[in-house]
Amino acid sequence: MIDFNRPPVVGTELAFFQEALESGKLCGDGAFTKKVSDWFSSRFHVKHVYMTTSCTSALEMASWLCDLKSGDEVIMPSYTFVSTADAFVLRGAKIVFVDVDPKTMNINPDLIEDAVTERTKVICPVHYAGVACDMDRILDIAGRHGLKVVEDAAQGVNAWYKGRALGTIGDYGCYSFHETKNYAMGEGGAICFQSDEDQERAEIVREKGTNRSKFFRGQIDKYTWVDYGSSYLPSELNVSYLWAQLQVFEKINDRRLSIWNYYHKTLRPLAEAGLIEQPFVPDYAVHNAHMYYIKVRDLETRTSLIRYMREKGVLCVFHYVPLHSSEAGRKFGRFHGEDVYTTKESERLMRLPLFYNLTEEDMRYTAQCILDYPGFNR
Repeated sequence: MIDFNRPPVVGTELAFFQEALESGKLCGDGAFTKKVSDWFSSRFHVKHVYMTTSCTSALEMASWLCDLKSGDEVIMPSYTFVSTADAFVLRGAKIVFVDVDPKTMNINPDLIEDAVTERTKVICPVHYAGVACDMDRILDIAGRHGLKVVEDAAQGVNAWYKGRALGTIGDYGCYSFHETKNYAMGEGGAICFQSDEDQERAEIVREKGTNRSKFFRGQIDKYTWVDYGSSYLPSELNVSYLWAQLQVFEKINDRRLSIWNYYHKTLRPLAEAGLIEQPFVPDYAVHNAHMYYIKVRDLETRTSLIRYMREKGVLCVFHYVPLHSSEAGRKFGRFHGEDVYTTKESERLMRLPLFYNLTEEDMRYTAQCILDYPGFNR
């Protein structure tokens, strides 16, 4: 069976594990955490990068930093992972879902402003498949209404919008280093922001509500509980795994792009025949080959194609069930306007295997199976 995903393995992980073990510090904020944070800060030109236990944790930190209160509203797409909404629901916020742009599956900027009310506090764009949302338009709306912007860039590490790294454009950006992502540490994430004013509070929230970071810098003689917070520090072992990949950062990116481009070129005849739709990347965006998907005619076709691919030994998957259709989505949120595309497009989308260690043989076999699908050759 060709797996849908495998975490990247670059060959130097054990050496860095050993280094972490010999350091005598496996809990959070050791040498590897500092090196990785500094690496991303320098690479993506963002002042503050804090490694977390997951992108979920990073989003939760962002929700704290936004000072949300019960009844405040957060605008986001329904086509996203549950953590995007959960992080704000935990603060008592109401989620306001709006429809997606069917070309990118990102939030439709044309629909955001109409969803703004006197209770709106945050816009949370999700950069689906590592393809940037139209951030200029989103920032313009946020600026005119005094709103915060939290980028869910879980899939957007090393993807760009007009020369700026995704996750560094809004007030806060959140990354994922889950094993399904381009760069992985098993479970892990990061929160990024530019404002120096947020630094101290971010440290407190991340350190269980204590001023422990100040203590370790020698700024105070003891640390105490000073505010709310949680435990968001990842283990040094996890971060050392990620550090191994950062040594071959471009190699991983180039390999993923090679696979993405092969699928795109090889499957183009199906798109030209009107049998599938392929991903769309706007001129303002540089994507990171986080995923390759196709859209087929309808849910029935997708179900049949996924079954066919499994029979051929290839694991393909669909993605999110729109949040507004779920039990919790109805309880904690509402859909503003009409669901023209979110559900319809989500039911057509199928993702292909794409990961760093995918072999040339498996990549070619996967594409050929899709070309040979009987439903495309009637």
